[in-house]
Amino acid sequence: MTRAASVVEPTLRRARLGVSLIFMTNGILIGNLAPRLPDIREGLDLSYGGLGVAMAMWPIGSLGLGLLAGALIRRFRSSRVAVVSMIASALAMLMGGSTSSVIVFGAALFVVGVTDAWVDVAQNSHGLRVQRLYGRSINNAFHAMWSLGAVLGGLMGGLAAGMEVPVRWHFVGMAVLVVAMNLVAYRLLLKGPEPQDIVEHGADEAAMPHASRLRRMPGRLWLVLLALSLIAIGGGWAEDAAATWSASYLRDELSASATIAALGFVSLQGFQFIGRLTGDRMIDRFGQRAVARAGGALVVLGMGLALAFPSVWGTIAGFGAAGIGIATIIPGAFHAADEMPGLKAGTGLTVVSWLLRLAFLLSPPIVGLIADATSLRVGLAIMPVLGVVVFLLAGVMAPRKHAPSPSPAPL
Repeated sequence: MTRAASVVEPTLRRARLGVSLIFMTNGILIGNLAPRLPDIREGLDLSYGGLGVAMAMWPIGSLGLGLLAGALIRRFRSSRVAVVSMIASALAMLMGGSTSSVIVFGAALFVVGVTDAWVDVAQNSHGLRVQRLYGRSINNAFHAMWSLGAVLGGLMGGLAAGMEVPVRWHFVGMAVLVVAMNLVAYRLLLKGPEPQDIVEHGADEAAMPHASRLRRMPGRLWLVLLALSLIAIGGGWAEDAAATWSASYLRDELSASATIAALGFVSLQGFQFIGRLTGDRMIDRFGQRAVARAGGALVVLGMGLALAFPSVWGTIAGFGAAGIGIATIIPGAFHAADEMPGLKAGTGLTVVSWLLRLAFLLSPPIVGLIADATSLRVGLAIMPVLGVVVFLLAGVMAPRKHAPSPSPAPL
């Protein structure tokens, strides 16, 4: 090992830890919110549809002002944007959990949506810097840390709900933890100016599609991009359903305790974490097409059986099956879109990413309105329906790559 390598390597390890901490706190934030949504809904005296509309303020903020992420990173660097935005997001969540006003709650979620979009681009941009210097893929591990943070946050939220800790004081503790972890993370991150190509790539992931690029796309490519978008939406809708509605469904319709009700979200995120750790090996062995089809089938079977034969533990198991099923669906759809022949770099990824964000905007109000008209059980039935869509459309994804024939073993 050279002297230079011995100096750089500890710096990279620290930077990797710093990025991992930011990803984890991003998951902790939503993990703490999910189990407390039934209490927040009751405190604000909202119907399911009203809660769904309020929750839609999150993606509205993300879509509306998330485009500023690239400019902020160019001006202030990804490390600063990620940490400051993460701290601002935690404080906005605290404001949302401390209010008795629906308007203030919606405004707080709008700010959370804006800052969450900035964190998303900045943490991925900095993670790409670290990955490039590492010389090998470590990005999936960062996203696994997000899932781990969501599990930890869900357990924290479930415990606080079971102990009947007021949402305000629960979120004070959550905010203190998130702020402290990000202050530690900032000291570990890479120094110096941001590489321009990484900034542009990260910003493009959060951007609206560029009209100048899209007008020249032939119809066949549009159909493939639409199929990949629906696959990503199938995974995203399941994740959003667990975050927004699983605790309410388990508490209100299946009479679970507040702590047990948190396990629906924890189950999905926990098994998604496992799926992300093992997903790359599965894709290398069987191909993205087969893995996506199996994932869609798991969502159909898991949530289909759970909704057809409702029980507390069956529903928790169903969310777990959905979690491992969707683990690689969104990254796989993004990867397939980014590598589509005939498109400029980033165009396919941008289209699929933007349509997925639009689906996150529509998901909470649609499920909420269906729940008001019928029940949450019926509203959640969209999950297995979209699992069928994933299964049927997975043919647009890459099959298994044939490995080269092994060389003869030496005598």
